[in-house]
Amino acid sequence: MKMPKDPWFKHWPEGVPQSIEYPKAPLQSFLEESASNHPNHTAILYYGNKITFDELNSLSDRFATILSGLGVSRGDRVALFLPNVPQFVFCFYGALKAGAIVVPCNPLYKERELEHQLRDSESKVVVALDLLYPLVKNIRERLDLTVITTSVKDYLPGLKKLLAPLKGVRKKTFPDTLDLVDLLKRHEPRPPKVEVDPVNDVAVLQYTGGTTGISKGAMLTHYNLVSNALMAINWLPIREAEDVHVAVLPFFHIYGLTTAMNAPVMTSTTMILLPRFDTKSVLQAIEKNKATVFCGVPTMYVALLDDPDTPKHDISTLRGCISGAAPLPVAVMNQFNELMSGNLVEGYGLTEASPLTHSNPLDDIGKVKAGSIGIPVPDTKAKIVDLEKGTKKLPIGEVGELAVKGPQVMLGYWNKPEETKQVFKRGWLLTGDIAKMDEDGYFYIVDRKKDMIDAAGYKVWPRDVEEVLYEHPSVKEAAVIGVPDPYRGETVKAFIVPKAEAAGKISEQEIIDFCKEKMAAFKVPKQIEFREELPKTLVGKVLRRVLKEEETSK
Repeated sequence: MKMPKDPWFKHWPEGVPQSIEYPKAPLQSFLEESASNHPNHTAILYYGNKITFDELNSLSDRFATILSGLGVSRGDRVALFLPNVPQFVFCFYGALKAGAIVVPCNPLYKERELEHQLRDSESKVVVALDLLYPLVKNIRERLDLTVITTSVKDYLPGLKKLLAPLKGVRKKTFPDTLDLVDLLKRHEPRPPKVEVDPVNDVAVLQYTGGTTGISKGAMLTHYNLVSNALMAINWLPIREAEDVHVAVLPFFHIYGLTTAMNAPVMTSTTMILLPRFDTKSVLQAIEKNKATVFCGVPTMYVALLDDPDTPKHDISTLRGCISGAAPLPVAVMNQFNELMSGNLVEGYGLTEASPLTHSNPLDDIGKVKAGSIGIPVPDTKAKIVDLEKGTKKLPIGEVGELAVKGPQVMLGYWNKPEETKQVFKRGWLLTGDIAKMDEDGYFYIVDRKKDMIDAAGYKVWPRDVEEVLYEHPSVKEAAVIGVPDPYRGETVKAFIVPKAEAAGKISEQEIIDFCKEKMAAFKVPKQIEFREELPKTLVGKVLRRVLKEEETSK
């Protein structure tokens, strides 16, 4: 008997294959292929400095040679403690060429967080920005680390490099460390020949964000990363040697690594590197370079909408914008699409899946469902399972935990077999996100499993409340958590960042009255706190955990 097709195929985007043939090749081979096919095409634009694919490949070869000389061999871990600078790209691919496993580290980490990651991964070498070296210095005394330093100034174009000291940007060197630029000058591009098993060899130890506790290293193989990059390439779709990507999503984060770095490298397309997000730089980068692809997070789209200068810039060349890493408020999507003529859609992924698993179709705005993460991308299965055991498939419309399966799903957690067992059920990865699926195969994230609020026996999902808060014309950002309540057990508290023109004018009661008109009484926030900003990860995800910790400490 022929099994019925999954419902999402009825709404499949035109021109996107339902299944892709994924080459069992190491990730770094795609840089070599781009350098061979398009040697003089610009791979990186960094404040006006152009680096071609041939130059990028040669730099990665030199770095692989350096690592080999330092004793790095197959399976050793090399950490990158860098923002989005050219050094991250060629050190990443160079480490893979040396047979190493790359450990990307968040430049905003504090000493304790960085030490946990370097110690847990047993990293042998760390490449660090000179400005971040003081953190590494304290840690290296407790760990056996070889430290290579580099500067944001190293790959600035001539005039900007000369003027950098006037803006306070000076290159720093330290005793007992190696200078990356000096090493590159002294080594020929003769990388070692290392045999790699793409399916089983780990390419990246990608640590989870730690938004819900201690971060764990997701073991992502070459095959995981290659397959997910190809899914993203086909979904957008990216045009070989034509598209221009705004690479402001941090590369240390798996969303940025796959969509803003690996996908462009695999398609010989250009990355505009921006080490940090600010609306002025992003708008100028899009307009000046006629950028076509922008993958961001909701807070980036909120900031662009909030900037009065946005309408003054021509950003009409953007034909594909995806929002991920956090829920995209419907109001934000609608406002941005009004500005952009409908090019922003919401997608979904998680570190353990390299990360992309779902997205709304980009070929027809009529296929986009507001509030939905969309449908599974090629070769990806998804279902809703019961919250208790995670093994029973739930019917259409019922709320449960989202489970996924596909070639992009990790091997497991580094040195954590018990935690690995907990997230895999009969070959399916449990995401920890509460969701539902409609009759068309579109999925909707209700909230994080751990963020549910139990108010007098009623289940309240923070995202439901946040969606309403974003509809208020004076609200720029909002986050909702449960706080202890002697009568209800937990009650709903909302943290709100007002828009600039509303700061100091909007009242708590106004927000509460607005919510009363739009939701059941048990969901209405009983407490409101106005703030200038919300705690976030570097990628822009609101840290509800930090808000809860602050409330507990009170």
